[in-house]
Amino acid sequence: MGMGVKVRVWGDYALFSRPEMKVERCSYDVMTPSAARGILEAIYWHPGLKWRVDKIYVKKPIRFTSVRRNEVKNKISANNVLQAYNGASKDLYISSKEEIVQRASLLLCDVEYVIEAHFDMTKQANASDNPGKFKDIIMRRLKRGECFHMPYFGCREFPAHFCLWEEEKIQTAYDEEEKDLGFMLFDMDYSDPDQIQPMFFRAVMRRGVLDVRDCEVVR
Repeated sequence: MGMGVKVRVWGDYALFSRPEMKVERCSYDVMTPSAARGILEAIYWHPGLKWRVDKIYVKKPIRFTSVRRNEVKNKISANNVLQAYNGASKDLYISSKEEIVQRASLLLCDVEYVIEAHFDMTKQANASDNPGKFKDIIMRRLKRGECFHMPYFGCREFPAHFCLWEEEKIQTAYDEEEKDLGFMLFDMDYSDPDQIQPMFFRAVMRRGVLDVRDCEVVR
């Protein structure tokens, strides 16, 4: 049986990249379930539990902004590193003059969400682990603002602030609106490490809430 928690997250910018946009980044309208799971894992990660996102509440209106950022178009080759380790003469650096390019990104700005989620115990849990113990640790971290590593909204340069949501009612930015957001990335399927596959679902935001509990997943 899973144990639930509600977490308020907010920040200045967010970028939940659409995979169909190849070169220049374009964000989804709303935080993806996989990004929400990543934030929860950043707050508290343990091999004995698995986070499952139930709902995402959109607390502020969806707003976009466009920026241009410097990015590198290549990365250091793992093959070059191996050859250099074996004594070959290989350059193990990236020349900023040759490799850095400017690319436009369509970002979300001034975002705020409430993530409603629960966790299930896994087979990696120790004999001393139990749901009550994990719940106490999570609540303590949320109240103190502690985290495993700094959570972020899609990209590490967009940090996510967080705290425990203790109110019963959650007021969203869209009271009487239903919006079809199209196909959205749900998560990655890691069941086969040699063939990691993306999973998508038809995202529909109803009254500012993205409910992913019983969504149909398409691979």
